[in-house]
Amino acid sequence: MIPFLDLKQQYQGIKDEVLEAVGRTFENTAFVLGPEVAAFEETFAKYAGAKYAVGHNSGTAALHMALLAMGVGEGDEVITIPHTFVATVAAIMYTNAKPVFVDVDPHSYTMDPSKIEAAITSKTKAIMPVHLYGQPADMDPIMEIANKHGLMVLEDAAQAHGAEYKGRRIGSIGTAAGFSFYPGKNLGAYGEGGATTTSDDGINERLRILRDWGQKKKYYHEVLGYNARLEGVQGAVLNIKMKYIEGWTERRRAIAKQYDEAFAGLKHVKAPKAYADRRHVYHLYVVLVEDRDGFMNFCKEHGVGTAIHYPFAIHTLGGYDHLGNVGDFPVSEHVAARCVSLPMFPELTDDQAKKVVEVVHEYEAHLGA
Repeated sequence: MIPFLDLKQQYQGIKDEVLEAVGRTFENTAFVLGPEVAAFEETFAKYAGAKYAVGHNSGTAALHMALLAMGVGEGDEVITIPHTFVATVAAIMYTNAKPVFVDVDPHSYTMDPSKIEAAITSKTKAIMPVHLYGQPADMDPIMEIANKHGLMVLEDAAQAHGAEYKGRRIGSIGTAAGFSFYPGKNLGAYGEGGATTTSDDGINERLRILRDWGQKKKYYHEVLGYNARLEGVQGAVLNIKMKYIEGWTERRRAIAKQYDEAFAGLKHVKAPKAYADRRHVYHLYVVLVEDRDGFMNFCKEHGVGTAIHYPFAIHTLGGYDHLGNVGDFPVSEHVAARCVSLPMFPELTDDQAKKVVEVVHEYEAHLGA
């Protein structure tokens, strides 16, 4: 069986370096924040093209802390999309602000800029595009609209480490950006982790206070804060992985190119769109199929693992159905009902990728027959 994801292979390739770095953290007893985290924050900020990176204990916390640092709170509205992981929306609700949805573009599956202005009200405080699956959202019109209306922009970059939009790194375009280092991400910790990037001095300072119980100095709690600090061990692991992320990213892109070329023109399996002015980093390679269960079962029977990201538009879920009705965001609902993620990880071999292609073509032929 070709797995959808295999983290063990990557670990084996960097095992010695990781164990040395983790051992150093143990010896220093710098278990929360500390020098490994500080070094990672500096490296990741440069990588993302931002002035600062602030480490957190999850990608959700990175978004939540960013919204708070941007001044989002009760009575405010934040515009985002319903086709995303639930953390995008939950982070807004944690601030007591209201998520307001706009639909996604049918080709990129990211925020449709043409829908934004109709959703803006006097309560709108920020726009939160999602760089879904590693595909950058169309940032120029989003930023233009935000600037026109005096709004801030928080990039949900949880799946977009190293992605670029017109030569600019994701994480450097908006007011701030939130990244996730969940183990399966392109840059994954060995546990939970996240970071917020920004070039705003004030937001950076507020982030560092908010993540550490609202204090600049121990026991001097200036504001209501949170326990949202990145652990030293995760900083050590991420520092090692930063040396390899570009190589891993290019391997993902090479696999995606094989898939793109092989799936071009297929009738029953729709491949994702690649944009010449965007660097898609393919956290996920997502196709659309009408009979999702049938396709996934066919793949499984023929030795290929698959997954779903994400099966339901957020406004159709019980905890969030007050944010919209079925039919309000038809593109998001269409994509959510048909999306399937194919195997995509840097250690996937050419032979394995070829097998995935063969099985998809067999499925196409099966339907044709």
